[in-house]
Amino acid sequence: MKYKLVCFDVDGTLIGGVEFSWTHLHNYFRVDLREREDWKERFYKGKITYLEWALHDIGMWIEKGAKKGDFLKAISVFSLMPGARETLTELKKKGVKLAIISGSLDFILEHFIPDYKEIFDDVFISRLIFGKDGKIKEVKATQYDQDRKADALRLVAKKHGFSLKECAFVGDHENDIEIMKIVGKGIAFDCKSDELRKIADVVVKKKDLREVLKHLS
Repeated sequence: MKYKLVCFDVDGTLIGGVEFSWTHLHNYFRVDLREREDWKERFYKGKITYLEWALHDIGMWIEKGAKKGDFLKAISVFSLMPGARETLTELKKKGVKLAIISGSLDFILEHFIPDYKEIFDDVFISRLIFGKDGKIKEVKATQYDQDRKADALRLVAKKHGFSLKECAFVGDHENDIEIMKIVGKGIAFDCKSDELRKIADVVVKKKDLREVLKHLS
């Protein structure tokens, strides 16, 4: 295949029924709207790092006493994107390296793609570690979201010895813009951003990930 590394976003790409999982969880747990927007604004104004923002937001869920079972109930409205499993299987068969570069959360992947660690060669995502009581006992938030998704891609490409032109990325929103600018093939899938649509090499409107395969061969 022309592209040796294919990277995927999670929310709205591999997983359907959701635009941003963090926003969905904030709404589900009914966290303080003002506090949530205040910290978001601080990040976009450069006053805090992405990591600080992520840890604060997860802290709001902890304050609500959220347990693993609650998180699983919250994501029951999500679903695996049609064609996701078939697309990943086909790419693996052809020897393509696969990666996840996303600001989403690992328990979502575990729920919908239980064997994701065997499928993907590299995974950049935020991780929640739950204790026996179901409560969050540890957080490993990714630093590679927003414009830093591009940094993650550079790391993976270097690790495998690929040029950026040999890499492709499939995503759907504003936080995929910077990574989409540097890959050999940028695919906007079920796109929710006019800005991303403008810079993508390909726009796939149909909600079936198998549609991206013809653009990767």
